[in-house]
Amino acid sequence: MSFLVEAEAAQSQPLQGVVLDATRRPIAGATVKVKAGAGQRTTDAEGRFQFPLGAGQYVLVVEAEGFRAAEVPVNFRSGATAPVEVVLQLPENRETITVTEAGAYQVTAASATKTPTPLLDVPQAITAISQELIRDQAMQNMADVVRYVPGITMAQGEGHRDAPVLRGNVTTSDFYLNGVRDDVQYLRDLYNVERVEAVKGANALTFGRGGGGGVINRVTKQPQFTPYREISLQGGSFGNRRGTVDLGHSYGSLAAFRLNGVYENSNSFRHDVGLERYGLAPTVSLRPKDNLQVRMAYEYFVDGRTVDRGVPSLDGRPLATSRSTFFGDPAQSRSNATVHLGSGAVEWQLGQWTLRNTTLVGDYDKYYGNIFAGSVLSNRTQVNLNGYDNGTVRRNVFNQTDASGTFRTGRFRHTLLVGTEFGRQRTTNLRRTALFGGSTNFVAPLANPNLVVPADFVTRANDANNDATNHIAATFVQDQVEINKYLQVVAGVRFERFTVDVRNRRNGAELGREDNLAAPRLGVVVKPVANLSLYGSYSVSFLPSAGDQFSSLSATESTLRPERFNNYEVGAKYDWSRRLSLTAALYRLDRNNATAVDPNNPGLLVQTGSQRTNGLEIGIQGSVTRRWQISGGFAAQDAFIVSATTAAPAGRKVPLVPNQQFSLWNQYRLHPRWSVGLGAIYQAPLFATIDNRVSLPAFTRWDLANFFQITEGVRFQANIENLFNRTYFPTAHNNNNILPGAPFTLRLGLVASF
Repeated sequence: MSFLVEAEAAQSQPLQGVVLDATRRPIAGATVKVKAGAGQRTTDAEGRFQFPLGAGQYVLVVEAEGFRAAEVPVNFRSGATAPVEVVLQLPENRETITVTEAGAYQVTAASATKTPTPLLDVPQAITAISQELIRDQAMQNMADVVRYVPGITMAQGEGHRDAPVLRGNVTTSDFYLNGVRDDVQYLRDLYNVERVEAVKGANALTFGRGGGGGVINRVTKQPQFTPYREISLQGGSFGNRRGTVDLGHSYGSLAAFRLNGVYENSNSFRHDVGLERYGLAPTVSLRPKDNLQVRMAYEYFVDGRTVDRGVPSLDGRPLATSRSTFFGDPAQSRSNATVHLGSGAVEWQLGQWTLRNTTLVGDYDKYYGNIFAGSVLSNRTQVNLNGYDNGTVRRNVFNQTDASGTFRTGRFRHTLLVGTEFGRQRTTNLRRTALFGGSTNFVAPLANPNLVVPADFVTRANDANNDATNHIAATFVQDQVEINKYLQVVAGVRFERFTVDVRNRRNGAELGREDNLAAPRLGVVVKPVANLSLYGSYSVSFLPSAGDQFSSLSATESTLRPERFNNYEVGAKYDWSRRLSLTAALYRLDRNNATAVDPNNPGLLVQTGSQRTNGLEIGIQGSVTRRWQISGGFAAQDAFIVSATTAAPAGRKVPLVPNQQFSLWNQYRLHPRWSVGLGAIYQAPLFATIDNRVSLPAFTRWDLANFFQITEGVRFQANIENLFNRTYFPTAHNNNNILPGAPFTLRLGLVASF
């Protein structure tokens, strides 16, 4: 800080002050020193401190974990005492997490508002999974992550894509990378991830179209201005072989470099199923001036695997067969995704204002083919097999610019955000149906459903064969107003113009549509005490009728209004200490404008269908004691059709949404070098599809871990998944593509830091 703070000194009173964060919340435990002087003070629970000083000019050095250190010049004069107010900012790299000690699971900041706002003051349910939790549980993919996020399950995704179900809404496109859309269907890795944020409820203001049930944002590892080197090796059950590298180097205070890499070649408990994936992600950070930071990043990622769609059902339940049995032809069930992601970001700190510009360019080439289980025949000895393949090529270009800063109007303190987003996406889709001697079904014996299947892949009349181009132009404004220390209001709106043009390559037909969307957001935060917030919020999102992957656009769809998501939420957030956070949210999410068959004309569609999810979410994260880390949550959800859609009548339950789910992970340090972990996951019964004919049974899974610090820089860990070897079925794609859970699985890891 370069400004001079003037304070009045009295002979009988010391210099007094208060340390606050950017949202005016007191910072307890901050250290305050007098530069070139002796001694230091620690702020109390209200952020206050005092120094016995005589009149004169001083420089206070203020530091707090998780914040940028500040040097504050003070002219301490004779007269009445006025407290010195010091406001600490989050680090220039806004994507770093606040960690209280090694192994901490608590994350105190996220990307929900695009401003440096503590999670305590965000009127929305957010669960952030830290790098430490990812490491301790040996997480490798998004399905591993959401197991410990209340209110989210992961659909099977046909064995080749991430497909979360967020508050009753399944999606394949609501993924973000450092706040920018990353929407192609593939399976993401965690090798270069600092944390994963699940921002729940409608999120159009911050993230744009879609995001009706929420979004999942990956925050990548950024260069640090200190050297860093880490190599990890992992091996285990079913031929698991994986290695990662994380290297960082700095060049004084001007530049820093970081390189993350991964290679994995693993098999599975499922017969003839395996994967090979590798990735490389270099990142450079430049700091030509104290108030200017430039970041450039690139990722090359390849994922090849067997497409495994699980087992069929019989009598309303998953088929009673060996959980290792593969149904179909594994040689023709393959997925390959090649991803190039390049990004650049510039951030200027101009006094109390921050200006950011981010560009992300993505090149995705994705193919998958599969021959998989259909229905079991009535003779109960045979099963239908079906198949198709699909290729998608997409080029994304997004540019975001936003400015945020603080100012006052009278007694009110504002944190204002204004910004724009522009984007262009070009997509080529080609789907082909598998024909078996002219038929779309191939009959296989249940006793041997894993076999070589003669198949020809041809494009049929209903298969996608098109080019799609869409453009996004948006502007948004948000104001976070602190009325007083007890009351805050968040209000904003996003205006977005979305156009999509689809050309059918079979017949040359061209269709297009334009949507002009206005998505408001309103939240109120009441803080009876500094570490407790009570909030209420209302937010809106839209999903254009072209869907989230632009695979088709019919003449009817081109005339339909976007689906609308309205999220109503109340909740509470409580920081038990600076190391432990408790959260609770009660919400209603309505999805309207879904299509339904016109009751007066069955040949027409009308937009009268609607869906509703009522839910309760409870979460806990952080350190109970200095030895005991914890992360977990509970969710109770009721997701159902309110008025008939083309998929289901009123009253039907939404698939893949358990009425209750619970997760709890504990890590306890028994000795300075030895820790143990214990986790439990419970999921209530759920339906495989909207017809509610097939149910996946409830299950409880126990996990165990052991950690040993061999030397200061070498760590060994052993993770056991499904400790008691239970048979369970966590998810499905439809009634006959049900994925069994893994049996008892052991993973051994060695991590060396130097």
